[in-house]
Amino acid sequence: MRMTADTNVLVRAIVADEPKQAQIAQAALEKAELIAIPPTTLCELVWVLSRGYGIAGADIALAIRRLIASSNVEANRPAVEAGLALLDEGGDFADGVIAFEGASLGADTFASFDKDAVKRFKKLGQNTLLLV
Repeated sequence: MRMTADTNVLVRAIVADEPKQAQIAQAALEKAELIAIPPTTLCELVWVLSRGYGIAGADIALAIRRLIASSNVEANRPAVEAGLALLDEGGDFADGVIAFEGASLGADTFASFDKDAVKRFKKLGQNTLLLV
């Protein structure tokens, strides 16, 4: 089977807060020939793990790195790495993915009202525009 894993499948497999569903999710992931994980799924996963479960960013980053290192996982690795770079700086994974995707569409500047995001992107050497 070649599947796209929904966020709830990944949450159950990682958090294992529902033992029966965790077993089912883990078995499906192990059995799959290919697991496609779109960046949007990982954005949602980070949000659920941080906001819903209170898991620290460093632990979430480690879980994502382990997940995408699996031999049967396909992901847009450059987009994931961009999200992880911002998450590692204490920022929002989704902002990293958004900036990466924007750049792939031809943008050269990340614009936001979010002062913290702009500061983190500047630290990473990216062009930014703080809208005030």
